[in-house]
Amino acid sequence: MVYTMMKNMPDICDEGYWTRLIDELASEGRSCESLNLKPCRYGFDVNTIRKDFPILSQRINGKPLIWLDNAATTQKPAAVIERLRFFYERENSNIHRGAHALAARATEAYEEARKKAARFLNASSENDIVFVRGTTEAVNLTATSYGLHHLKRGDEILLTEYEHHANIVPWQMLCRETGAKLTIAPVEEDGRLNLKEYESLLNSRTRIAAFSHVSNVLGSVSPAKEMVSMAKAAGAVTFIDGAQAAAHLKIDVRELGCDFYAFSGHKVFGPTGIGVLYIEPSIAEDMLPYQGGGNMIEDVTFEATQYKKPPHRFEAGTGNIAGAAGLGEALDYLSAIGMKAAFEHEHFLLEYTREILSSIPGVRLLGGGGRQAGLVSFVIDGITTEEANRVFDREGIALRAGHHCAQPILRRFGLESSLRASLAFYNTKEEAERLGEVAERLTYIF
Repeated sequence: MVYTMMKNMPDICDEGYWTRLIDELASEGRSCESLNLKPCRYGFDVNTIRKDFPILSQRINGKPLIWLDNAATTQKPAAVIERLRFFYERENSNIHRGAHALAARATEAYEEARKKAARFLNASSENDIVFVRGTTEAVNLTATSYGLHHLKRGDEILLTEYEHHANIVPWQMLCRETGAKLTIAPVEEDGRLNLKEYESLLNSRTRIAAFSHVSNVLGSVSPAKEMVSMAKAAGAVTFIDGAQAAAHLKIDVRELGCDFYAFSGHKVFGPTGIGVLYIEPSIAEDMLPYQGGGNMIEDVTFEATQYKKPPHRFEAGTGNIAGAAGLGEALDYLSAIGMKAAFEHEHFLLEYTREILSSIPGVRLLGGGGRQAGLVSFVIDGITTEEANRVFDREGIALRAGHHCAQPILRRFGLESSLRASLAFYNTKEEAERLGEVAERLTYIF
């Protein structure tokens, strides 16, 4: 596998790497071409990277698969698939409680993945990392374990118009339980958050400020650090939904200063059913468990229970142990290929895709103002998004059509549905061009 070879290579997004390599090879009378190495603009060769992803080699309706539904889920490198197989073949056991070799192996795999997640987010300790099923469960855990015990009638929770339903519904449920209310910060016509309005909505009653780091409809990157600072100045606790950010941005929870940060494993080339919730340690200590059961207790009698310290306090029952091992491998993969190089390649593709689609009469792009990451949402005059998506699918192009579980932001732009092309570092210029060709053909047909 390409990844296996790359794990022991130097960081190929190091600006001086290719220069040093070429000089070394020249001193030996060799060249990059003689070793089939292709230094490229971003420090990696996307066609080589694609070989790590078995699913990308297939054909759909006789056409090469073009996977542009990465915001829904990313494809998995062979290393992650192999890690899951290895776990079930060689390590499968429950964790923490078993005094035998396989339990020790499984526990090590699970806890090592926690350490990798902490490094990925630059958390101060692996004990700040709680494993959950995904971002949705992370929001629900926070709303229940923190919000239910800290909010009362008249308190406020500040959201933005960007939010995915998963970062709306749990807070609505919390409001019904406590008598608190939601306030919503508006988004401008170009897709930027109105930061002045956001700040003006913060007040002494604001207890929680929750927002998406990257919009899953517009691709807009929130000014997260500034929003956290404003919220903290008002005395609010901050929750960042990083589901769409973790695969596209470098995340540093200590620099952001947030209290909670969540992302899903399947959005970062890992398995489904596993995710990460970072909790600032001083807050975690005062939080009650989300669920009760095994694995999260120190001692149980019929009269009382003593809970473990975080993070195990929030991980009742048997978790997704194999999924955690697979997530750890996915994070290793991102590190090995060089995230800086991957982000640069992806950003080029995003700009290129927007340029192609915006040049087609009859295609309307949503948002586009400010910093963007990962995706382009659009509609085509004269054809519903569902009809258009069927045509794209016949051409082997996997897009998302619908409300993307974010109806409020679509309605902000007068829509109930859009097409969404979402990118990853394994996508290519040729795929963006093919997307544009089919979109242009649709404008002629309809």
